[in-house]
Amino acid sequence: MRNIVTKLGLSAACLMLLAGTAKAQDKDTTEFKPHGKLWGYAFGDWAYKGNSDVVNGGGRGGSNQYTKVPINTNEFQFRRVYLGYNYEISRKFVAEFLLAAEDDFASGSLGQGNGDILVNNKFSPYLKLANLRWRNIWKNSDLVIGQSPTPTFAQGSALKEYARNTQTSEEVWSYRSIERTVTDIRRTGSYDLGIALQGWFDNGGNYGYDVMVANGQGDKPENDLYKWFYGDVYAKFFKKRLVIDLYQDYQRMNWNPIVNGQNEVATTSGGTTTYALPSLGGLHRDRNMTKLFVAWNDAKFTIGVEAFMNTMMGDVQAVTSDHKVYYLTSKSMAISTFVRGNIYKDKLGFFARYDNYNPSLNLKEVTDNPAIKSYAALTSQYEPTTKEQFITFGLDYKPMKNVHIMPNMWINTYNTALSSNQYSLNPNGNGAKGTDVVYRLTFYYIYGK
Repeated sequence: MRNIVTKLGLSAACLMLLAGTAKAQDKDTTEFKPHGKLWGYAFGDWAYKGNSDVVNGGGRGGSNQYTKVPINTNEFQFRRVYLGYNYEISRKFVAEFLLAAEDDFASGSLGQGNGDILVNNKFSPYLKLANLRWRNIWKNSDLVIGQSPTPTFAQGSALKEYARNTQTSEEVWSYRSIERTVTDIRRTGSYDLGIALQGWFDNGGNYGYDVMVANGQGDKPENDLYKWFYGDVYAKFFKKRLVIDLYQDYQRMNWNPIVNGQNEVATTSGGTTTYALPSLGGLHRDRNMTKLFVAWNDAKFTIGVEAFMNTMMGDVQAVTSDHKVYYLTSKSMAISTFVRGNIYKDKLGFFARYDNYNPSLNLKEVTDNPAIKSYAALTSQYEPTTKEQFITFGLDYKPMKNVHIMPNMWINTYNTALSSNQYSLNPNGNGAKGTDVVYRLTFYYIYGK
């Protein structure tokens, strides 16, 4: 009997020892060695401008990448070059750094001088990301301090291994090398300097959030008293194939006392009286965007829909017949649909996308007022006169992993929202339909990922 008890005791002790060893192994006790990773990618094209918008010098479309490009222009160009470095300081802290050179456009050629071009016309990088990530500051949540991607795209990191959500609208569309997402085209902030909290509501990343408070200046220093507030929540179903993402932002841009109208300053010279617009001392302006993204994403094909509504209070400057200036609200909406998939294994794929953009939802506030003689938008990307329809499609040939060669077409069509008796209100309102058409052979390669 004593032997049996002794054997049972020894067996129990062994089991307890094994359990303790297993528990100790579950907790990683290996020595951590700080380490880093260099990575990057680049994409560009051979591009030929086959057709060009004819209204306002081909200037409709704000800062779209082929606005004002003359017809028959052809050029080899880079549109983005990235060089990034991520350094794991410890198991809890990761530093992210990214240099970017984007939009290799020179004024009068491919674009209007709005790319990263120096005064000597050389392509130059700038600091796009520089942040510190505190991983699991509490369970399933990271704190990010510095210049980082915004919740507009909700990924929270340029490298997937550090991101809380790798199925954002840009990630699911998967062809930033072809075109920005519909919100990014309108220059909703994709990166900003501030503080963000990103996390999951569950352990598997099926339900998550991303909130951020930042300057609202992108890569530029703060220049006003106001902050941009971003928020995003998402849910994933059917083994993360179905993604539903809801985004909201808010930013004050000017917050001066509201003035119903301001008399212009009149000057007389040689018997002729001329008028100059007053200073914007009464400008009271803000913006807020609501965006919904829904996608079905699997190995064979992907379908996505992204839609936004953007309200910009005080963003339209209207001048009346008695030379007073009023600031009116503009409302815009857009819907983007895309599909992509495989044609032959991992070697050949396809993509297609259609965007419908309407910035004139509140334009009647201007056009139905007979006292208003002219108007202009303070934010060029939301100029309310011109509706746009964008189409792109092409093939994706992958000779090897991380190398893409993509013949494609880029088409943007412009239509005025004004009727014929309203054309004099705005230089973009002459009624002519215009189309920018670009034929491209795009190359895209990735390294270090």
